[in-house]
Order: sequence, then C-alpha cells, then structure tokens
Amino acid sequence: MSEPSDTTERLPGGEGETERRSGRHTRDRAVHIPKSAWIIAAALVITAASVFTIMTLTSSPSRHPQAAKPAHPAQPAHPAVHFNTLPPGAKLPSGAECARLVKASPSPEVRADNARFNHTVGQHVPATFFPAGDLPQVSKLAPRISGNFTGSTADILRWAACKWGIDQNIVFAEAAVESWWQQGFVGDWTKDVTTCPPGHGLGVDGVPGECPQSYGILQNKFTFERDAWPGLGDSTAMNVDAMYSIWRSCYDGYEVWLNNEPRGREYSGGDLWGCIGRWFAGSWYTPDANRYISKVQEYLSEQVWLKPDFPWTTTNPSGLCSEFRQSQLMKLPVAPTWGAD
Repeated sequence: MSEPSDTTERLPGGEGETERRSGRHTRDRAVHIPKSAWIIAAALVITAASVFTIMTLTSSPSRHPQAAKPAHPAQPAHPAVHFNTLPPGAKLPSGAECARLVKASPSPEVRADNARFNHTVGQHVPATFFPAGDLPQVSKLAPRISGNFTGSTADILRWAACKWGIDQNIVFAEAAVESWWQQGFVGDWTKDVTTCPPGHGLGVDGVPGECPQSYGILQNKFTFERDAWPGLGDSTAMNVDAMYSIWRSCYDGYEVWLNNEPRGREYSGGDLWGCIGRWFAGSWYTPDANRYISKVQEYLSEQVWLKPDFPWTTTNPSGLCSEFRQSQLMKLPVAPTWGAD
C-alpha cells in the first residue's frame, strides 16, 4: 500500500481563497466599521476556523504512514523461483547457481527428523555410477553429482529440481509417494546378504534375517547405486542428487538399454513421465511403471505437501508412506558409522 500523500486538500478560507477576496477591495471605496463589529467578526472567524480544523482532523487520512494498515501483506524481498522442466539436452544450471537461487527464498522445515540428514553433504561419484548399457554421453552427468547442499527438506528438493531440470512440484510429489518426505525411510527388504549395504547386514535394521535395499527420501536402491554409498542413506541432498541425475540420463535419451527389456512401448528421450515410471519399475511403460506414474500424478494433482496435516504426519493418512515398497522409518544412531558388516 502506498503511503498517504503529503498534499492536503485546500480548505475554504485557505491562501487561494484569501487572494480572491482581496481582489474585491479597493482603496477608493473604504467603509468605516465600528469596533464592536470587528470584535464580533473576529470571534466568528475564530469559531469557524476551529470547526474546520476539527472536521479536517476527523475526516482526512492520517499523515503518518505507520498508523495506517496495509491493504495487502508485504511481499517477500525475494519471491521464490519456481523451477520448471528443461528440455532434453538443455544446458543445466550448476549446483552452486541453484543453491544461490534456493537460498534467496528459503522454505521452512516440515520434517524436523530430517535435520541431521539435511545438514550432511554427499560425495562425488565415478563415471561407473551409470550402467554400461547407457550411451557414452551419460559420462558428462557423473561429475555433476555431489550432494553438496544443506537446507530444509523442501529446499533440498527444489535444489535438485533446479540442478537436473525437472519441475519442482513433480519432485515434491514423487518424494511424497516414496517416503512422505522422510530421509530415514528404508524399504525393499531382502534375505540376500549380498545386496545389503555396509553397516546394514541381515537383522540390523529391525527385521530378523532381512536387510533393506532402498534408502532415503526417494528410496534409492543400493544394489544399483553402490558408488553413491554411504551418501544415499546419510545425506538427503545426495539421495535426491543421485536420483534425479538418473532421471535426467533417461530424459536425455541415454538409457537405450530400456529397449532390451520388457516394455509397453519403445523407449526414447524426452518422455518425462516415462522416466518417472522407469525409476520405480526399471522398465518402460510396463504395468508397474504405469501404476507408479499414476500415483505420482495423483499426488501432484492433490499437492499433498501443501495439505494442513502434511507437516504433522509421518505416514500417508490414506495408507503406508509408500504403497509400492515395504518401508519403515530407519532408526539410525546419532553419529552413524558405515563400516563393514
């Protein structure tokens, strides 16, 4: 709201009005007026001036802006940037540039239990992070992976959306499907000890004779992302950084091996939703992939992360945090060590 103007309305009897009156009097037509009449006239003028002053004070806007109520809430100094999907092959912003944009309009924390994970950075990975079946061009993506960001859970998700060129609301929705935004979630339990990551042998995480294969806010699978361990489990930023680098490799058209697997249609780059489904199913438009796509789209449409109960719930009120993976909240020690089993 703009401040009230310092320009006040000219009242009757003001300077302009006096000038007009003085023009009516001439020296050659002077008239004698008794003294008593002057006294009465002066009293009337003083009374009239008092009435005008009272009316002005009660009806005119205040000249002090601090006393006025703004019509609209103040706008933030830095309106939040909404990160959208960038086309295949687009020049992607650096992690540092995305950090600057996110930090300019930080989001509040809605998952206090993520605090330690959110303030732990990740690690760099070798080119072998991506599978041999990808096109060679994928090697340019590996050096970008670092998990080098700290902030609130929403800020970390936005940072990854910016860095890998995917709409931030899709990231919000997918993280809700996978873990209800909880980095401490683990899933995909197995009895195969060869698939257990270091420090998470059979029975260690609370299920006798089993270990989880998937970790974190986006349920990254250790067996496919060994080069990103231990960051996948210990750092929210590393978890989302690694996951959406894989999404980008699919979206840019590098995952040609998908055409050698069971599929509902031929794989090609530039299919945003196909690459979302591939994350869960490891295949292209198969029934499992389609079901997962539908669930992410449902959460996207509902914008579940904006619902009033989202910050106060640790599981989806309509069911398990992820109905696609048998998951539970991992109770990690305060300062975990990722040693050998």
